[in-house]
Amino acid sequence: MQIAGLVEGYREHIVLAHKQPLFLLLVGFITSFVLIRFSVRMIRAQVRWWPGNITPGGLHIHHMVFGVGCLLVSGIGVFATDGGHPWIDWFGLLFGIGCGLVLDEFALILHLEDVYWSEQGRKSVDAVILGILVTALLLTGYVPLGLVPGQSSSESSGGRWGLVAVISFNALMSVVALLKGKLWTGLLGIMVPGLSWIGAVRLARPSSPWARWRYADRPRRRARAVRRERLLHARADRARTWIFDLIAGAPDKVPAHHTATHRVAEKMAARATAHLDARTARHAERGSHQRRRTVRAGRARSYRTRGPRRRNP
Repeated sequence: MQIAGLVEGYREHIVLAHKQPLFLLLVGFITSFVLIRFSVRMIRAQVRWWPGNITPGGLHIHHMVFGVGCLLVSGIGVFATDGGHPWIDWFGLLFGIGCGLVLDEFALILHLEDVYWSEQGRKSVDAVILGILVTALLLTGYVPLGLVPGQSSSESSGGRWGLVAVISFNALMSVVALLKGKLWTGLLGIMVPGLSWIGAVRLARPSSPWARWRYADRPRRRARAVRRERLLHARADRARTWIFDLIAGAPDKVPAHHTATHRVAEKMAARATAHLDARTARHAERGSHQRRRTVRAGRARSYRTRGPRRRNP
């Protein structure tokens, strides 16, 4: 009976509501992300029975390459088949698979280097979770700002201009929340009005651009932001880090003193190189002056011993 109820609910809320392509997209998205994370964690653990990386001729092919291929095939396929059934369902599934493979290496695309197992690699998990949440909201029938498809602007509560004003204000609050370092609040606030407003009126995080611009001459506010960062955001970040480590694996641990030593060594090497270049330039200039003085002295001795040169008549 439960299986029959699930089938009937799927038919009523997904198939008859014309949401099956979006549902298959979400299924492909989640499935590809889970499988590829399982694969890379097996490769990282050097499990013998797992196939490992794809390296033809020594070239490491990242899985985002296959994801881009899935996105291209599904996108072109939808246009080629004019979005007809059942092709749009299969292409929706393929598009979701491509999204999972590409966004799992979003940090590599952003930094243009292999930061998969570093702290910067957590941005890939942020991108995947955000994409899944937005797709799930659309699948459940949620429309940003409460808009109903097919409803005219005159039938809305505030009218057309009121709706434009609310959308503009919400976008402004989302930008302010992002500038204050509230990534999740700002991004989800685009879909859910009110979240970005809360993030916009609260204190900015100390490392955010807003804090650098606005709190430089306000020591009390900056001190409050630092205190809140230590008390509240630090706990939230630890919980978020634990969840992300559980989902995607912990990044490589790089000792802080090693990083600091490496930076100091880079600065010292840069200074030594600059000093060496300046010293070489000074030596070259001195050598040039010495050569010119030697040439002048030679010409003077030649003039005193031989006299001036006579021109041929």
